[in-house]
Amino acid sequence: MIIEGIFTTHEKTFKSQVKIDTDTGLITEVGENIGNADYIFDENHRIFPGFIDIHVHSREDTSKKQNYKEDFLTVSQAAIMGGVSGIMDMPNNPIPPVDDDSYKAKKELTKKAIVDVLLYAGIGPKTNPLSFKVPYKAYMGPSIGDLFFDKDEKINAVIPKYKNNFISFHCESADLLKEHEKEETHEKKRPEICEVNAIKHAITICKENNIRMNVAHLSTKAGLQEVLKAKEFMDVTSEVCHHHLFFDEVNKQKTEKPGFLQMNPPLRLEEDRKFLLEQLKIGNVDYLTTDHAPHTLEENEKGISGLPLLDTYGLFVTWLLKQGVSEQIITKVCSYNPGKIFGEFRNEQYGEINEGFVGSLTILNLKKSHTVKREDIKSKAGWSPFEGTTFPGSVIMTIVRGKHYEIS
Repeated sequence: MIIEGIFTTHEKTFKSQVKIDTDTGLITEVGENIGNADYIFDENHRIFPGFIDIHVHSREDTSKKQNYKEDFLTVSQAAIMGGVSGIMDMPNNPIPPVDDDSYKAKKELTKKAIVDVLLYAGIGPKTNPLSFKVPYKAYMGPSIGDLFFDKDEKINAVIPKYKNNFISFHCESADLLKEHEKEETHEKKRPEICEVNAIKHAITICKENNIRMNVAHLSTKAGLQEVLKAKEFMDVTSEVCHHHLFFDEVNKQKTEKPGFLQMNPPLRLEEDRKFLLEQLKIGNVDYLTTDHAPHTLEENEKGISGLPLLDTYGLFVTWLLKQGVSEQIITKVCSYNPGKIFGEFRNEQYGEINEGFVGSLTILNLKKSHTVKREDIKSKAGWSPFEGTTFPGSVIMTIVRGKHYEIS
């Protein structure tokens, strides 16, 4: 397969051809005159290394209790709709992957996926590291099942066992969440200080134990400022989600169903939202994620936290480009940086347009607008918080290891 058009990497944008071996799924050649192209995209299009979302809840585990919300096939279909060729799946399942056997059992379920999947293993009060190398996730406050810490001090005894590993932290202080649990709104029950104090706590313990720390779904100006200070003396990264860049406590009230816009951590002030967007523009955010958390419409009506966002990943990228985020920053946070994590744990090369790298690509038309409609959503959730929103561009094709999926 030969693709021709304007390619974008974390370093440059250039016109070229790329040849992908459809048997191996790898890029075999990059150049201007490789041969007759199978697909030619004009100057209105941009071709990125396949987007990778490092924060997704696919729901499926060996208990099958949450398969009615999503499974590895349907989450793959939603990902492809959004131009996403790889996902990292969270471990807070009814049967969480916390040891060798449970991790391997869940990994077997990923065989039905049509995108690349990397699983996090969970860290909880009674867990130990696996015998093989995997990324980990720690919930510092209440989550689904038992995979969380109900008191801040409890992580001090567990996290040191995971020295030299990569851990993504859900940073909300269990102690402070308890203090605010009787407040009248979701936002007030989970105030800024819950995130900021948890980030500070995690930074301290990770620095002491040489842990590569990632702050998941960072939502506040003060929280990101703590991360940026810590970057001066340790390996720490952060991710920002679509909803925290687009919605805030005020503008959510203009949506049709503001009650649906509930997640953990919650939406913040306009000041926070704008600060995160500006810091993304200048390269101070490491990953763009969705925290894709599908529920049924009935569950969302009852006030459960979580939004389905994978289907609109690429559309949201076109909005970011219109806001002034450069193509190079987009590639860095959507492809290159997450590709390095994938490469480390899957022993392959992702996130660049070079020979030997996995042949996954995301093709966007930056001039063809797209309005989100419920009937287009592939996730089992069956709805999107962006319904009715017209984005300035569209996802045209998602290529996963040389297999192409035409979107629009």
